[in-house]
Amino acid sequence: MDTKRVIVISAAIVLDDQHRLLLVRKQDSDYFMQPGGKIDAGETPERALHRELREELSVTLRSVQYIGTYRAPAANEADHVVCAELFWAMLEGNVRIAAEIEESRWVSREDAGRLRLAPLTRDVVLPLVGQRIASSSCT
Repeated sequence: MDTKRVIVISAAIVLDDQHRLLLVRKQDSDYFMQPGGKIDAGETPERALHRELREELSVTLRSVQYIGTYRAPAANEADHVVCAELFWAMLEGNVRIAAEIEESRWVSREDAGRLRLAPLTRDVVLPLVGQRIASSSCT
């Protein structure tokens, strides 16, 4: 019997003009991941994303595009799984870490592979980013 608990989150995949990915690391964590967080009761995934990025990074979202729902082992909670509503997002304003965020980094896909990544980032997000970069380079 599977005893893993599910954490429902909303998370943003943010790329800059140089195809660098925005990753964050929360306080007391060794793992880098997408910005975002838990969806509150009665909140839509998109509304949660707006709130979380405003609280954690002091930015607003210029645009969001829903990607889908993905599951992966939780990085910081043993015996938990994250069920993530993922969005492509464009930011308005400069990133300034706040709330529980310890660090933010803009990294290339290659540099991201050298960091300790949350399973969702490593197994789902990096392949999605690779597909997006490959499709945008076709002319």
